[in-house]
Amino acid sequence: MYMPGTKNFANAILTKKYPGLTSMVMCFEDACEEERVPEAEQNSIGVLNELSEKLESGEMAYDDLPLIFFRVRSVEQFRHFSALLEPKHIRLITGFNFPKFNTSNAEAYFEHLVELNRKFGEILYGMPIIEDSCVAFKETRLTELLGIKEVLDKHHELVLNVRVGGTDFSSCFGVRRGVNYTIYDIMTVRDCLLDILNVFTRNNDYTVSGPVWEYFKANKNMKFKTTLPTVSLQDTLLKRKPIINDVVDGLMRELILDQANGFMGKTCIHPTHLNYINGMLAVTKDEYEDAYQIIHHTQGGVIKGSKGMNEIGPHYSWAEKIMMRARAYGVLENESDFFALVEAPVQ
Repeated sequence: MYMPGTKNFANAILTKKYPGLTSMVMCFEDACEEERVPEAEQNSIGVLNELSEKLESGEMAYDDLPLIFFRVRSVEQFRHFSALLEPKHIRLITGFNFPKFNTSNAEAYFEHLVELNRKFGEILYGMPIIEDSCVAFKETRLTELLGIKEVLDKHHELVLNVRVGGTDFSSCFGVRRGVNYTIYDIMTVRDCLLDILNVFTRNNDYTVSGPVWEYFKANKNMKFKTTLPTVSLQDTLLKRKPIINDVVDGLMRELILDQANGFMGKTCIHPTHLNYINGMLAVTKDEYEDAYQIIHHTQGGVIKGSKGMNEIGPHYSWAEKIMMRARAYGVLENESDFFALVEAPVQ
């Protein structure tokens, strides 16, 4: 979940205010005005200091920390902020997000990341965000994507995730998806996402996460409007039958299409999204059993699965991705269990 770097989120972490918050990004870029970046940097150091003190005193366990990332504003600001970091801060940080990532800044970002890893003797990951006009515009897209991949391949062990900027891509064409559309309905943006997936998800080379859903209704009492056991979640959403409200239904609909197209994970900008994203990324028992069967079948061919036929060769990459999702998000007995997950309280 993205959070402005200007706000102190230490207490929210210490009190576990958001139970589904397993990773967070403190942002120096889009969520922070440029003139407030120095303030955001000092605030972030203060948050790290406070969390470090609580760890040292035993008031918080290390396992209670979410994965903490910082979305830097530029290579220069990345260098400036990292110069403020001490060893006690580094043990709290998982990595950095690199916005507007392209062939002109890619090597510089990762060269400095490698330098930080050497300096502190810790593993800090990079998460490039592909979102600028070089990729948006067709005449430069393929050259740009292949150039980005060449840099990422050199630093593959430090690339935790590849992110995409649906909102930034939309701005290149002067469009914005409405609440009743998914990003896949915006053809120019869909075209960008298609090529990113084509280049980076071959053979599960990289994990690519879905773009942010930019709408929310801060209603803590959102409930489903239907009898839970009779609902087919995908069928209901894709046929646009109302379940909760247009905002949440739109998020869930896009999550279904994210998964169908090969994205794993989704950028979040509001705590009311957490349960829905984490819940919908969980794997059903049928999916898990099919994936397990495929991965552990040693002879290839075709075998009967839970609801159809499993072709060992063609379905192997899919099975690997399902097993990764299962490890990260868990396994549901069946689709109905999803409703119990998302109705867990969000404070």
